[in-house]
Amino acid sequence: MQSTAMSQTPRKILVTSALPYANGPIHIGHLVEYIQTDIWVRFQKMRGHQCIYVCADDAHGTPIMLRARQEGIESEALIARVAEEHKADFAQFNVDFDNYHSTHSEENRICANRIYERNRDKGHISRRTITQAYDPVENMFLPDRFIKGECPKCGAQDQYGDNCEVCGASYSPSELKNPVSAVSGATPVDKESEHYFFRLGDFEEMLKQWTRGGHLQKEVSNKLDEWFNAGLQEWDISRDAPYFGFEIPDHPGKYFYVWLDAPIGYQASFQNLCDRSEGLNFDEFWGKDSDAELYHFIGKDIIYFHALFWPAMLHGADFRTPTAVFSHGFLTVDGQNMSKSRGTFIKARTYLDHLNPEYLRYYFAGKLGSGVEDIYLNLEDFTARINADLVGKVVNIASRCAGFISKRFDGMLSEQIAEPALLQAFIDAGETIAEHYEKREFSRAVREIMALADRANQYIDEKKPWVIAKEEGKDQELQDTCSMGLNLFRLLIGYLRPILPATAEKSEAFLQIDALSWAALKQPLTGHQIAKFEPLMTRIDPKQVEAMTEDSKQDLTKTATAEAKPSGPLADHPIAASIDYDDFAKVDLRVVRIAKAAHVEGADKLLQLTLDLGGETRNVFAGIKSAYAPEDLEGKLTVMVANLAPRKMRFGLSEGMVLAAGPGGKDLFILNPDSGAEPGMKVK
Repeated sequence: MQSTAMSQTPRKILVTSALPYANGPIHIGHLVEYIQTDIWVRFQKMRGHQCIYVCADDAHGTPIMLRARQEGIESEALIARVAEEHKADFAQFNVDFDNYHSTHSEENRICANRIYERNRDKGHISRRTITQAYDPVENMFLPDRFIKGECPKCGAQDQYGDNCEVCGASYSPSELKNPVSAVSGATPVDKESEHYFFRLGDFEEMLKQWTRGGHLQKEVSNKLDEWFNAGLQEWDISRDAPYFGFEIPDHPGKYFYVWLDAPIGYQASFQNLCDRSEGLNFDEFWGKDSDAELYHFIGKDIIYFHALFWPAMLHGADFRTPTAVFSHGFLTVDGQNMSKSRGTFIKARTYLDHLNPEYLRYYFAGKLGSGVEDIYLNLEDFTARINADLVGKVVNIASRCAGFISKRFDGMLSEQIAEPALLQAFIDAGETIAEHYEKREFSRAVREIMALADRANQYIDEKKPWVIAKEEGKDQELQDTCSMGLNLFRLLIGYLRPILPATAEKSEAFLQIDALSWAALKQPLTGHQIAKFEPLMTRIDPKQVEAMTEDSKQDLTKTATAEAKPSGPLADHPIAASIDYDDFAKVDLRVVRIAKAAHVEGADKLLQLTLDLGGETRNVFAGIKSAYAPEDLEGKLTVMVANLAPRKMRFGLSEGMVLAAGPGGKDLFILNPDSGAEPGMKVK
């Protein structure tokens, strides 16, 4: 593993970030990773290395299939739309992929089949029958995250089928109390199915050596020891239809689990690039004997897949393993997890509507190190730091000097450097800064650069060009001083170029120079003409940040009203939308007696019900005609939503909603309260 920034031998480097899931927008928490990766890649390119950055949308799995169904579109249409949104957001944040592809691609199908078949042929794939939770209404097996119920450890309500968000306990879906399908609301049943498994234990010795071979951060290696101590278990790599993904070769109705083909998407995206690029060879980077470097940047929540399964799958399929997997922490805002209600769950697009993306790139860089610690975004500190560092220190140097050069010297810099020792100190600092970039210690690099910015401003303050400009016979001193200041600015903006690519480009246009490489920074600008200075960056107004957080709260409101509705006979009723618990608590559920039931002329599904709430009657139209004749209902107790706003229908006014459950047709059941209930009684 090459890790020294001092190495001048050109390197071949392939870099990836984890694939964003194609069922939702990019938010600023995601951007920590992509900005971190992009900074590192841009630095490597500035050093003159061949560094290729590929990524893709992770486009398979049950959540995507269900969301597409809820929106009434094909899964392919959903992932195509989201891909365009993702690419637009990344582009505006100046995340410069050499290729951005999709796991739902022919390249990924070929790569996934190849890795599976090679491991299968070597005996690393087994199959056996397992029992899974099955939704009898939707006729589908349920992933753990699509089963909800009471935590078996602490009793917390509405917890997922694999872990409790209240007490942190992990468990199997079969241990969940009162489980329900998050898809239909039905109680899951157990059903057997034959599944295919990757025999991770076959690679135990190889993985022990690899995880301790300098490929991971030390704290990650220590964490993985827990998995080795517990014993490496076989990994279920198959899912049953219906499923949006790739069918397993020769096994109709069985699909690769999304986490099998997601990391293979790295190979697929690179293959897609190779097919479109002359002179780029897949095997030079992925072959077993490759001398290229391969790095994955990921979040700490997916270490298990990238540091155990992925290298094992690659090794079993005769591909090289990663040079290193770099993990990072999560983003917290104002000391807490990102919150929709506080407006700190900020979409990339919402941020872009209000603020310069380079601000966030710089702030994240100032926080990022080589470890897996969480990143803290304090919005007040964010505003203060951008205004003080970028506007007050760096850009200020150019604005203080450029005007004099343009007005008094026709934009021409001096033929000589006024302070050679100071300039050399700035140049010499470049190797230390490069070492920090190489080791992903971006916060240290930023501190070094800002210390240099302080020295540059101190030089200008001491020389006082605004005073020199008023004195007779000091034109040369004025030109030398301001030329020196602009040379120091050029070095600073060069060192910041991986972090602030757009600002660097504007600075290069102002200085009338080519794109800065690390080597070019060692040569000063003398006898060179610059363009007229235009503002490179403006201060943040706190009102901009306030407007962004307010818009983020509005995004939440829009999402809540636009979220997909549940399926079933009541799916189109206005109350059938995703709501918070506090809103749900406002729903007034009452026991009622069905005093009268009648057919509705001209309606195929509706019955007209007269409901007795205990001294008050309501008229309700209910879509339960397929399951009940009017005479079967009269006199029965049921439950209704009593505080639902009246809804005008072409048959009359409906003054509530009767609760029912079931898949529809004849299998539709009104909810009967316990015996002893009386009309008007509140359901708790």
